[in-house]
Amino acid sequence: MKKIVLILASMAVLLAACSKPAPPAEPVRAVKVIRVGANDLSWRHEYSGEVRAQLESRLGFRVGGKLIKRQAELGQHVKSGQVLAQLDPQDYRLAADAARAQVAVAATNRDLAVADFKRYKLLKDQSFISGAELERRETTLKAAQAQLDQAQSQLAVQGNQATYTSLLADVSGFVTAIEAEPGQVVAAGSPVVRIAADGARDAVFSVPEDRIADIKVGAPVRIRVWAKDTELPGKVREVAASSDPVTRTYLVKVAIGTEAPPPLGATVYVVPEIGVAAAVPLIKLPSSALVQQGKNTAVWVLDKSLMTVKLQAIQIATADGNQVVVAAGLQPGMLVVSAGVHVLSPGQKVTIYQAKEMPAPAVSSRAASAAK
Repeated sequence: MKKIVLILASMAVLLAACSKPAPPAEPVRAVKVIRVGANDLSWRHEYSGEVRAQLESRLGFRVGGKLIKRQAELGQHVKSGQVLAQLDPQDYRLAADAARAQVAVAATNRDLAVADFKRYKLLKDQSFISGAELERRETTLKAAQAQLDQAQSQLAVQGNQATYTSLLADVSGFVTAIEAEPGQVVAAGSPVVRIAADGARDAVFSVPEDRIADIKVGAPVRIRVWAKDTELPGKVREVAASSDPVTRTYLVKVAIGTEAPPPLGATVYVVPEIGVAAAVPLIKLPSSALVQQGKNTAVWVLDKSLMTVKLQAIQIATADGNQVVVAAGLQPGMLVVSAGVHVLSPGQKVTIYQAKEMPAPAVSSRAASAAK
């Protein structure tokens, strides 16, 4: 009997030695928590833009040639009719001289045809020639007159082209860009000088595709000047019909409603009135509190009585800076973990993180003696 008892005892010891050890207790983690409350959300969309002239012209020569002189300088204020640049006019002057010579030749031929017609008309009156011969002389006269008219028109064209070698400002304004330099050969129509006309100014900015539907022509806006921190009234004047192929944004132009607009190129911030709504109380959380569970978004909620955490699914309405607006899933007063969410598990014990106070720096004996 004693042997059986010893055998059973030894077998119990062996079984206890072969069984797996108990898992270690899960550590109690310290987490940061925030108490959920209703905050004010202001739907305010602000866009950065710049001041431009409503009328901006890119001026170029109506003829091609070599640029020999440029009077306009960047930033200069020019008046309408002022000479901005000049081409080498020598070839156009020679062409005008050639056209003038063609007019002289055509005039001589016309005068000769007139004299012949008069002489043959006298001969016809005396019945020395037939009527057909007189008609041929009349036709020759008409052809000579047409050639003279053509030569005169060609002379006028060549004369105009000679004057086109001087580029004149068609409006008064500021030179905002220089696109050609002396010595450069430019083609007809190539931009040489860009002028921002005096007068009305626009605040120009770009709007993303998801917000362009809210901006309508004629809608009021508020314009804030960055340099002076002042606000000006404005009204949407133009909205691009298609997006920029590179940025995929839409260009919007706002007329600045003041007699003293900011200088050209000034940075402004534009706030459409339709982009500002009354403050609405909503629940907001920092993005660090979110946990992604497949396609769903959740947060860790702290049960303060048990000091454990559980997952709570939420619905996100939109973003407000670095925070998210919660549409459903939370109630004011709940405690939500805002940091350390990636190491938690359901039902885990936690403690609330308390920031440690930094000890005061020790004062050296030398500094203490100096202070005395």
